[in-house]
Formats: sequence, C-alpha cells, structure tokens
Amino acid sequence: MRAKLISIVILVTFLTSYSFGQNKGVTISGLIKDKADKSALSYVNVLLKTEKDGAFVTGTVSNEEGRFTLTNIKPNNYYFEISFMGYVTKRQSIYVGSLSEFLDVSTIDLEEDIKTLGEVVVSAKQDEVGGKMDKKSFKVEDNISQSGGSVLQTMQNLPGVTVQDGKVQLRGNDKVTVLIDGKQTALTGFGSQSGLDNIPASAIEKIEIINNPSSKYDANGNAGIINIVMKKNKQEGFNGKVGFTTGLGSLWVRQENLPTIRPQYQFTPKINPSLSLNYRKKKINVFFQADNLYTQTLNKNEFVTRTYDDGTTINQQLKRNRNTNFFTSKAGFDWSINQNNTLTISALFGSEKIIDRGDQRFF
Repeated sequence: MRAKLISIVILVTFLTSYSFGQNKGVTISGLIKDKADKSALSYVNVLLKTEKDGAFVTGTVSNEEGRFTLTNIKPNNYYFEISFMGYVTKRQSIYVGSLSEFLDVSTIDLEEDIKTLGEVVVSAKQDEVGGKMDKKSFKVEDNISQSGGSVLQTMQNLPGVTVQDGKVQLRGNDKVTVLIDGKQTALTGFGSQSGLDNIPASAIEKIEIINNPSSKYDANGNAGIINIVMKKNKQEGFNGKVGFTTGLGSLWVRQENLPTIRPQYQFTPKINPSLSLNYRKKKINVFFQADNLYTQTLNKNEFVTRTYDDGTTINQQLKRNRNTNFFTSKAGFDWSINQNNTLTISALFGSEKIIDRGDQRFF
C-alpha cells in the first residue's frame, strides 16, 4: 500500500512538472475605467516593465470597451505603467506566476489630472467648397486669391464654368440662368452676362451652382443655375464691415517708348474699398452694400517696324493706358412674415467707367 502511494505521488509530481514545462507564457488582461464615473476608457497606453530594473517588456492600448490584453508573459515581478491624456499616470505592481496561463487583474481606475485640464477652444473654418444633394457652394469672401477681382473673373475659376464673349457657360452650354440672391436681374439676362464684370467679388459671400435644377426654377436654365449670394449680416442690431484690398500689379516695361509717345503705365495698381452696413431687429432687416473697384492696365502696347526697298525704316507704336472704375451698391430691406415666407425689396445700382489714355483714346 505504501509503495502504491509513493508511486502516485511521483506520478502527480511528474505530471505537474510536465504541465509547467508546457506553459510557454501567461496572458494578462484587465479593464481600465475612469475613477469618478466608472466609464470605460478607450485607447489608454498600457506598458509592462520589470520590477527589478524597469526594463520595458511589452505594451498595448485598451480597446473601445476599455479592455487590454498582454500575451506570452513569463513569470516574474512586474509593474504596469498606465497613462492617458488628462489623467494621472498610474503605476501598479503585479506578480505573474506559473500556476495558470491566464491572469485577470480586474479593473484599474485612473484619476483625472485636474492640474493639467484647462479650457479647450475648438476653432474651425467653413470649407470654401460645400456640397449638398442639389447644389455646390463656393465661398468667396475668405479666398484671398479672388479678392480685388470681379464676380465674372471669380466665376471663371469655378469648376465647369467658362466665360466666352461675355456669356457664362456651364459645362460648355450657355443656357444658364444666373441669379442674384435667388432672383433674376437685368445684369444677368440671357445673351451676355458681361454686366457681372461690374460687381466686385468683395461684395458677394458665395456662389451656388445647381447642375440639375428642380421644377421650382425657370425652365430656361436647362444647362444649370448659378446663384450669386450677396453679403448680408444676420446678427441682431446694427452691424458694419469695412474692407480694403489693393495691389501693385505688374511692375515692368515691355519695351521702351518711342519718342513723342505718351508714357506707358509701369505698374498696374488695383484698389477695392468696400462698405457693408446692416440693421436687424426682430422681423425687419435693413441692409446696404457698396463696393468700388479701380484698376489700371496697359491694355495695348504694340510695336511695328516697317522696312522699305529704298532703305527707309518706319517704327510705329500703338499704346493704350486703361483706367477702369466699377461702382456697385445695393440697398433694401427684408420682412420675415413667418418662418417660411420673407418679403424683400431691394435696389441694385451699378456704374462702369472706362477711360483709355494713349494713342488710341476712348471714353
């Protein structure tokens, strides 16, 4: 009987030793939560280091449910180093033995680091290009590359829009309805939209392109609709905005003038002041917008040399300095009858003045 008992003990000891020999590593798992509200914390950094010398062993991050897992950990004395933005870094000792292949450390609580938390300010800018199911919107007021130009010049930079002989074309078709604040005006009629060249880009907020207009729009615009939205302040009370854009333009001389020729422009400045006033009170909104765009251009400077058979040589220069001044103003008021209906009465005044100073003079 005693011999059998000794044999059983030896067998059990052998099997236990064999089992330990097959245990290649331990899997450690746990759950990380906020100490205050007990909510799970995702994407927390979990590092495992040796207790003896602090050597790095392995690491991971918690999943969306706050759980983490470390695999193939050999028996030893370790400690966790758990860190997360806005929380105090926690150190927790752990002993990994060889009795089991799995070790659950249960829940680890992290405490908010009140000293490092402060006000978080999130600032954002609306995209210059916005898309909805029925239209695309292109912001103009924040695009510095468009400042100082006209609406017609801005439209030429929009995808799918071209301007040929004063006509606005959308994807090659000139059957386009151009609206201002959702309404047709004399400046945007069919045949030619060259009048849009009189409106400075600084006067508009955005341009909307509707490629597939619904039945509520005029059927004449079968190629699409372009809606020019003018600036209008939507805040309560009295509001105003003053703007000024300028530039020197080209600073060069293509070729020196011939004798007795009026001097050509050697720089082409662009000046664009703007003023926007708005008063909104309950259901009434009164607005006024004025822009002036002044430019100087060397519109033409041609040199021709004629040599005759008798050796006579005639040099000719044809030059035209151009001054352009566009003034646009809009005034009116809105009456919000109810949530779905608004009555607007407004007037748009535009003035165009072009003077050519040179050998070919035009006014």
